[in-house]
Amino acid sequence: MANDAIAAIATPPGRGGIGVVRVSGPALEPTLHALAGRDLRPRQATRADFLDSTGAVIDQGLILYFRAPHSYTGEDVIELQGHGGPVVLNLLLQRCLELGARLAEPGEFTKRAFLNDKIDLAQAEGVADLIDAATAQAARCAMRSLQGDFSRRIEALVDALTELRIFVEATLDFPDEEVEFLESGKVRERLAGIRTQLAAIIAASQQGQLLRDGIHIVLTGQPNVGKSSLLNALAGTERAIVTEIPGTTRDLIRETISLNGVPLHVIDTAGLREPRDPVEKIGIERTWQAVAAADLVLWVSDLTRPETCVPDPALGARTMAGVPQLHVLNKGDLAGVEPSVRPKDGMVEVAVSAKSGAGLDLLKTAVLAAAGWDVANEGAFMARERHLQALQLAQEHVTQAAGQSEVELIAEELKLAQRALGSITGEVTADELLGKIFSHFCIGK
Repeated sequence: MANDAIAAIATPPGRGGIGVVRVSGPALEPTLHALAGRDLRPRQATRADFLDSTGAVIDQGLILYFRAPHSYTGEDVIELQGHGGPVVLNLLLQRCLELGARLAEPGEFTKRAFLNDKIDLAQAEGVADLIDAATAQAARCAMRSLQGDFSRRIEALVDALTELRIFVEATLDFPDEEVEFLESGKVRERLAGIRTQLAAIIAASQQGQLLRDGIHIVLTGQPNVGKSSLLNALAGTERAIVTEIPGTTRDLIRETISLNGVPLHVIDTAGLREPRDPVEKIGIERTWQAVAAADLVLWVSDLTRPETCVPDPALGARTMAGVPQLHVLNKGDLAGVEPSVRPKDGMVEVAVSAKSGAGLDLLKTAVLAAAGWDVANEGAFMARERHLQALQLAQEHVTQAAGQSEVELIAEELKLAQRALGSITGEVTADELLGKIFSHFCIGK
């Protein structure tokens, strides 16, 4: 890690009542004295003038000084809390750079906290997820990760694998007694317990990934079946133009809503039919592109027009394998059909009226169920795709170990499972992965 000081504006761009400039690095007492014109007590907010190189006052506010290792980064940290105008904040930042600091890279403060063992990698990612949380549920989930809930469960699994590895590898010194060793140590039973724990963590992680990334939902179907009306009903606002003219929607219309704390990224699309003009053709091509990238497809039909309720063969072919579909039977009020949910032909049908709102609660519940959200789950923690991949890889190696009879092969699979779990908390991490993770952080964090 670079042994130099870094500085950045930690508050968002623009004007505000308060702005914060943060500095982190080794031995910052001279910088602190130059900024405040006097020595200050650590860990105590002090009102002071912020001085330039001539002793003139740049701004007035609070200075906080944290002496290493008792700081966020584990280094000396100075925070200047002044007025939130962009000009004055840039003057303060330039003063810190004059005193020997350099501009911080995105996420470099948190990266230093990780490298100085203040937090592990999963907690560091929890910082970014908390900042980016789109719903209150997502924020609570990210806070659990930041507080170490996820890391502690991973560490418990690593400890169990370590104990089992010690026992299994000890048998390599006694090859004539391998069977007795394995049976006396209940290796199969302990492997089964680890697999059960891994399955529970994977399920919780999948819930956290839904909270972090949301569910990308595409509304599709023939023209004038009520896709735009359904988008407006789900969003609770007139987001899309609704007319009785088929083909009103020509381009993709996107809206993000929150459902039980889960972000839903809903996309209204052009109606599927033979295009009447080049513009409509482009719109339909974009519809198919959205369907191919969807997490969930809502095929919308008009109950007053039975021909729209016939599945489009192209829909199944264009949808990614494993992506669920719901058949939404719209305009139930006009057709005299009561709101309902039922399975039919391998798909769930939901009868609703986007105009009156009847059946929307049933549809919302069906959407969450199709996406894999557990409404009763309160223990989810924020997870990323790399976490799920590592957990699934660990599960594969543990499963392989359970099916082996050779002690050497069992030991090797357990080592690989432990390594996969270690990549989550950062015990085993490549430099390029760290660069990729922290590059998405805010500058100043």
